[in-house]
Amino acid sequence: MKYYLAIDIGASSGRHIIGWKEDNAIYTKEVYRFPNGVQEENGHLVWDVRKLFANVVTGIMKAFEVYPRIESLSIDTWGVDYVLLKGDEEVYPVYAYRDSRTEAVIPQVHEKMPFAELYTHTGCQFQPFNTIYQLYDEKVSGRLEGVTDLLLMPEYLIWKLCGIKAREYTNATTMGMINAQTGEFDMEIIDALGYPRNLFPKLSQPGTVLGMLRPEIAAAVGGTCKVVLCATHDTGSAVEGIPMDGNHPYISSGTWSLLGVKTPKPITDAGSEKANYSNEGGVGYNRYQKNIMGMWLVNELQRELGPDMPFPEIVKLAEASDCDILVDANAPEFLAPKSMKAAFDAATGGLNEIGDYFRCAYRSLVLSYKQAIEELEANTGMKYEKLYIVGGGAKNTFLNRLTEETTGKKVIALPIEATALGNLKIQMEVE
Repeated sequence: MKYYLAIDIGASSGRHIIGWKEDNAIYTKEVYRFPNGVQEENGHLVWDVRKLFANVVTGIMKAFEVYPRIESLSIDTWGVDYVLLKGDEEVYPVYAYRDSRTEAVIPQVHEKMPFAELYTHTGCQFQPFNTIYQLYDEKVSGRLEGVTDLLLMPEYLIWKLCGIKAREYTNATTMGMINAQTGEFDMEIIDALGYPRNLFPKLSQPGTVLGMLRPEIAAAVGGTCKVVLCATHDTGSAVEGIPMDGNHPYISSGTWSLLGVKTPKPITDAGSEKANYSNEGGVGYNRYQKNIMGMWLVNELQRELGPDMPFPEIVKLAEASDCDILVDANAPEFLAPKSMKAAFDAATGGLNEIGDYFRCAYRSLVLSYKQAIEELEANTGMKYEKLYIVGGGAKNTFLNRLTEETTGKKVIALPIEATALGNLKIQMEVE
């Protein structure tokens, strides 16, 4: 029996999942889970990458304790965020995407290259935290001086494990600098913004074997194995992990809701730009999708209004509420507010009961799903009957029911670790 390790890290938690194939089915077992999250430092939101890597190593050790022989491992995380290196030394702090530092430089980037032109090149939706904007802040602040490497988060963790600095295609497509037609870094954009070319080498594809664990890592975890690139953007792996009957729209429902569909090639027309749809890398296909604020709204409300309240109770309160007020779930004021309750109060004029906040969040979220699906169908020229939902949000029967009622699509909710399954699937296909 061959065993494989998927390390799947989201913005709020990470998990190490062992997988193996038996009778043409993939079986999994979680061996380690740890919390993750941003922290405030000098007025900025940052990642503690030292702690993050320590948890990665601990989880690998736990995996080897139960499964002494592991064929390979791979890591997927969220997109856009990165670690700068000077040789083999990290440049701190490592900023998080919810930090507001890009606000001042976005107009400066668009002066150099208007967004319409950027979109024609990349097909990447506008998000204020896209890597292209984060890097411009690095440039104007002087932090790029002497930098030799830029590694997105999973690439950084993988380098720490095996010593190879790779740049993986699916995650790179979240940066806003990959040419939609060539699938490589767009040097016209990079030159226009004055970024050092050496930071943007040739990309590697999912399924690439990088090497073995560093000897010191192998000694620390009690075993060794190959290190492989999966689709290192978690949504790229999630879509690979959906057992889909044909090609239908999907929602990868977590901190963010990623709603999209597979297409043979990128769609970068004016309609897609207006709808703010993104074209991101898949494993042999294009992912035509957009970011929607997701369970972040509910999670942050819970943190304030009922930190000890289990989710079933939150759902009951939302179901019992008769609140019919809606907000724009994707409004910038919900991205990183100091108080999510205050943000909802400002948008609604204030709500009465705890359940009203949760009902408002859920109903506003599914309304954004409906709008996104209508845009998707208009821009692809296709009509779809089904909607597949995976991730943590797929477990929420109330949200699934609202989604089905609001969108008019048959919801197929698969409360599975789709991201880990996709990560494992890619590893298992490596010769």
